[in-house]
Amino acid sequence: QRAYGTGIDLVPRAIHDRSERRGHQYVVTNCSAFNENLLDSELFGHKRGSFTGAVADKPGVFETADLGTFFLDEIGDMSPALQVKVLRVLQGGTFNRVGDTDTRQVDVRIIAATNRDLTAMVKDGRFREDLYYRINVINVHLPALRERADDIPVLIDHFLGRHRRHRRPKRLAPDCLAQMLAYPWPGNVRELENEIERLVVLAGDSATIDAALLSPRIRNFAPSDDEPTRDAGSLPAAIESLERRMINAAMRRHHGNKTRAAEDLKVSRRNLIRLVQKYQLEK
Repeated sequence: QRAYGTGIDLVPRAIHDRSERRGHQYVVTNCSAFNENLLDSELFGHKRGSFTGAVADKPGVFETADLGTFFLDEIGDMSPALQVKVLRVLQGGTFNRVGDTDTRQVDVRIIAATNRDLTAMVKDGRFREDLYYRINVINVHLPALRERADDIPVLIDHFLGRHRRHRRPKRLAPDCLAQMLAYPWPGNVRELENEIERLVVLAGDSATIDAALLSPRIRNFAPSDDEPTRDAGSLPAAIESLERRMINAAMRRHHGNKTRAAEDLKVSRRNLIRLVQKYQLEK
């Protein structure tokens, strides 16, 4: 289960590329992008003449992904009738094309994802319980970006690196990075990526991106007094967490060069070395 924009498409691709199936097809289908009839044909294929517009036999995604990996996104949007057909593939590896009586056999790894609460859907009768337990063999929860704030500096450096000029990417000023770490990112990784692209454009030839260039919703964001912070515990713990992230980001930006990282953070090199040792950031 995951939230929108968290980068879920990278996870099944990484699983496929590191598995024994990597020499075969990796295929993706988003169930919410089709109505029921079109999704039926997309998944299982169809026989010529089975419906208006079926001018030729067409293999479905399950056939295309044979011996490979099939990433089935937004499976919670699938109709009950199609859930039965998918369950049949998972149980025995067999299916029929739309309008065809010939049974076909495939060997496919299925990775399914959804932003819905399938447990609640099972209780409400909107999702088949037997299918739920078939796909819920290994459950990977991909949390929202606000729940994994340590990833933000790493992602920022990655997106800045895409806009590298003259071999050195732009960098965020400390106050800019601090504000981005405080922001909850409701749009997750996609929102962060779009914001970095916007900042790079607005910064022009400047090597440093100041907080003044942030989108107003990010620049003006301030947690309310009753809003729980992302960093559990005391104020010193929250300050240490922010300090660690900023140092980690600066060290990555400057490829471990402590002199440049210290200049970036406006601290002495000796103090930076002490903090790097304290937070075990040497790697």
